[in-house]
Amino acid sequence: MTAHLSVDGGTIAYEVEGSGPLIVLAHGMGDHRAAFRAVAPHLVAAGYRVAAIDLRGCGESGPDWTDWSRTAIAGDLLALVRHLGGPAVLVGHSISGGAATIAAATAPELVTAVVELAPFTRKQSMGLSSLRSKRLRQGMLRLAGATVLGSVPLWLSYLKVAYPGARPADFAERLDRIAALLGEPGRMKALQAMGRTTPADAGAQLAHVRCPVLVVMGTDDPDWADPHAEGAAVVEDLPAGLGRLEMIEGAGHYPHDQYPDQVTSLILTFLRKVTPRA
Repeated sequence: MTAHLSVDGGTIAYEVEGSGPLIVLAHGMGDHRAAFRAVAPHLVAAGYRVAAIDLRGCGESGPDWTDWSRTAIAGDLLALVRHLGGPAVLVGHSISGGAATIAAATAPELVTAVVELAPFTRKQSMGLSSLRSKRLRQGMLRLAGATVLGSVPLWLSYLKVAYPGARPADFAERLDRIAALLGEPGRMKALQAMGRTTPADAGAQLAHVRCPVLVVMGTDDPDWADPHAEGAAVVEDLPAGLGRLEMIEGAGHYPHDQYPDQVTSLILTFLRKVTPRA
């Protein structure tokens, strides 16, 4: 069931399943909480209370906000953790990976561990050498077109590039649902606004994180010329010994939707090693 939490500036939608230590799942831009539909049941079965959130402007959350930064999203995540009686493990995809970093750094008492899935957590720089990657060019052209023009078809075209190889059985229905949501008033503007933000605020907080962090990258993620190098750089910018990088062969920008069993296994193995059970 969908629940709503009023925060400064609007209303956040979320749903909770299971019992046990709290895990909060946060999707990327232009998406909604069903992005974790294949991961959440496994975490619940493993004995966790799992809250999946719709980011501000997305899904069933309020569409009108003044701030779309990772810092603002981090505030929403922390508000939900407080509301649900944390602390919590934060699992963030893409823009939410950076938000989870900020939340962990600024409220260490509320965050026991962080999992970053294909995260945009560092300030990005793209040289001419990066553009030699056909995969990167295909993804970036569609992504840029969607965010600049506010084009739903271009966003769906980007998603098809971002899911190389394996796709969930309900991929067509997933695209239809995303298109329907982005057709609602304010939803595409939210995607565009998030796309214009910089991860610099998250990158500045990496050195201040005090909990364990798992970074999961796909080897074929079209958002980077070298996904391994990006993931390794996130780990390198964390305090020594806190970060760990795992690569999923053949995955694109949505490893949790392409390979949910593998991602869930990585998360549970990581949590067994780094967090106490209630």
